[in-house]
Amino acid sequence: MRGETGKQKSMMIVFNVEAKIRKDHPVRQIKALADEALVRLSPVFDGMYSKTGRPSIPPERLLKSVLLMALYSVPSERQFCERLDLDFLFRWFLDMDVSEDAFDPTTFTQNRDRLLAHAVAEKFFHEVVLMARAKDLMSDEHFSVDGTLIEAWASMKSFRPRDEKPEDRPKGDGGSNGWVDFSGEKRSNATHASTTDPEANLLKKSKGQSAKLCYTGHALMDNRNGLLHDFWVTPSVGITEGEAAGAMLEGAGLRGSPERGISVGADKGYDNEGFVEDCRDLGIIPHVARKKNGAMDEATALTLGYSISQRLRKRIEEIFGWMKTVACFRKSRFIGLEKTRMAGYFVGTAYNLMRIARWKPRVVNAEAPAAA
Repeated sequence: MRGETGKQKSMMIVFNVEAKIRKDHPVRQIKALADEALVRLSPVFDGMYSKTGRPSIPPERLLKSVLLMALYSVPSERQFCERLDLDFLFRWFLDMDVSEDAFDPTTFTQNRDRLLAHAVAEKFFHEVVLMARAKDLMSDEHFSVDGTLIEAWASMKSFRPRDEKPEDRPKGDGGSNGWVDFSGEKRSNATHASTTDPEANLLKKSKGQSAKLCYTGHALMDNRNGLLHDFWVTPSVGITEGEAAGAMLEGAGLRGSPERGISVGADKGYDNEGFVEDCRDLGIIPHVARKKNGAMDEATALTLGYSISQRLRKRIEEIFGWMKTVACFRKSRFIGLEKTRMAGYFVGTAYNLMRIARWKPRVVNAEAPAAA
């Protein structure tokens, strides 16, 4: 028999939000891991705020909000706050009461400079990395590096001559749309700059692709479980992928020795004298895909470790894919390198937490004979 929609009699109900989140929901483990890392950052938070005045929105709540935005593909802070009013899982994750009002989207804006000044995003990221290392989820030996373009929050219409005055800019019938006719005009980073985001540069990743205003994201991945060891965002012009990767390896304190062999896999874009020599100076064995007349030697390319690194390094594309699709980081929501770099660390933190939460300890059968 067909059911009929009844009139809504009352919205006054009492229920346990904890019971609404299923026991095996992955967000439970993510919340526990995030809370563990944030407890260690408590001294940093104490130094960020005054001892007097009105209590602020807890910084832990803001950081976990950013994680939710990445994990649930929420594209903006305003949409997140709207959803927070209705989503019980979000409220549970942020330790908010059901009757508590959602905070205003401008709370993120008002606290962003404070988070930047104390490098909170970077510290949060590295706390999660330390947590993964403590759980033996990351190795000290085998890594991969790669780079990707992150579109800037600026359109090509904003890429105007550097010596152009505001009053000299063309105005068509459509207002700023009168700028879209670039026919016959040569444009480069030397002569032009974006009026929206001057720190963004025009670049294309490879031949056949269109040039875009962008930044470059650099990932250092641990090969054991595909976790991010570090993630940098740099200007797309002025520092090459090889230079950034070499600096990341050195900054991470990765140095090899005859007793401790360290390798790093990379694609053909890293097969140059600069990156290969940087690796060898650090005692790291470069496992770079070879190109004609490149810097990689044939002897290294014939080893078993090289072939394994070349297979595993491709997992780094899974990280970039998740960041750009699920976490909505294909294009930055912020203007400027500093804020985009902060967003990159938050997205990288969310990715690592998701991966760690999915990890299950391997059960060893005590009755099974030991491998020879």
